[in-house]
Amino acid sequence: MPSDLFSLEGRTALVTGGSRGIGKMIAAGFIDRGAKVYISSRKAGDCDATAAALSQNGGTCISLPQDISTVEGCQTLAAHVGELEPSLDILVNNAGAAWGAEFDTFPESGWDKVLDLNLKSPFFLTQALHAKLAAGASQDKPAKVIMIASIDGIRLNPQETYSYHASKSGLIYLTRRLAARLARDWIVVSGIAPGPFASQMNRDARDHGDEVARRVPMRRIGRDEDMAGAAIFLASRAGDYVVGETIAVDGGIALAS
Repeated sequence: MPSDLFSLEGRTALVTGGSRGIGKMIAAGFIDRGAKVYISSRKAGDCDATAAALSQNGGTCISLPQDISTVEGCQTLAAHVGELEPSLDILVNNAGAAWGAEFDTFPESGWDKVLDLNLKSPFFLTQALHAKLAAGASQDKPAKVIMIASIDGIRLNPQETYSYHASKSGLIYLTRRLAARLARDWIVVSGIAPGPFASQMNRDARDHGDEVARRVPMRRIGRDEDMAGAAIFLASRAGDYVVGETIAVDGGIALAS
């Protein structure tokens, strides 16, 4: 068995929504395994601060702030990457949004914001970076695209988050469809469906972790290394043969439900 099975040495990655939460967990894990990581987020100050913090121990993390909620924004970010790198080894489509409101008053703005960022942007950013991903890819060293979905795309939660559920379920099937198309270019597409991790997106897990943990079969919420480990597996040689699958990293919630 190769000793570098989980190594990311010499690889370059882009993590959207990388300034905090799950994106930051993944970026930190990639850096720890030797990757050069670009992170992007809408807020430039947060993106710059996180990149500086993740670079403190000798790693390389570079801030590329960009709003990717539009196709133009996706193309702009891809162009920035293209100016800096001849190829891209790993793309993590993590940037996302949520919206909750009662059925009778759920607004169009809450629908469009969530579907645009959670479902449309991963497709168009992958499309815009297709050439860069293919440029350095081969059968023995495929490029990777990792979609960050949610267990809310697998099972229902009790909250009225209609557009979020729809977007994450759609992302899981988009992962399969893109995997089928991009495999011919030696680009492996896969996904992660996180459960409860403490983040701005999941404030219940962040602010009421002990209470949330009681509803998890593993009796705890997710830790940074749980998310980083799953992403490293998919991004590294270890995950080269995992095509189109979305792995639930949730302590057993989706299975139990």
